[in-house]
Amino acid sequence: MPHGMIALLCRAAVLLGAGASAAHAHHPMDYATPATALEGLLSGLGHPVIGLDHLLFVVGAGVLAARRPDAFLLPLAFVVASGFAVASRAAGAPWDMGEFWIAGSLIALGAVMLAPRNPGRGLVTGVFLVAGALHGYALAEAIVGAERTPLYAYVVGLTVIQCAIALGAWKAATWLAAIRPQLRVQHLVGGTIGAAGLLFAGLTALG
Repeated sequence: MPHGMIALLCRAAVLLGAGASAAHAHHPMDYATPATALEGLLSGLGHPVIGLDHLLFVVGAGVLAARRPDAFLLPLAFVVASGFAVASRAAGAPWDMGEFWIAGSLIALGAVMLAPRNPGRGLVTGVFLVAGALHGYALAEAIVGAERTPLYAYVVGLTVIQCAIALGAWKAATWLAAIRPQLRVQHLVGGTIGAAGLLFAGLTALG
């Protein structure tokens, strides 16, 4: 990889890390548990956007999908798994999943996107199912303790926004690849996501 691209990816990772704390300051429900359907919907729509680690993964899913014949399966697997994980945690699932797991999912996605050959469908789909469960479990923190109506609305909002982000990234990557093939969009995005995952893991380790 050219030194200029490596420097660019490092700078992007630093900016992403700095932006993560700022994003959390603009929580859609001011960290209160949603009490109505509208609050649940808004919280579900907002969380994958203000959570930079979640946003990066969904964008990466869309970009990776643009280069594969089984394109729609990847974002779909992630979204479905995240929805089930939200419901499981809201129902009292006792799993213990820290931020290291989320950072690890970004590193894994970056590695898949930087691989010289496309990995097999089963392997990639499995990665996305596991990552979806990890991210969904983390995102469910905002809805634990809520009544059923805001919980259902939260899952709907979460599903809609993640599908929209993945679709937008997919279309943008397809368009860029057509007009600027030399950019190697998948590798650029994959390198950024992997670097961000390493940064988030380091920040988590430092407490």
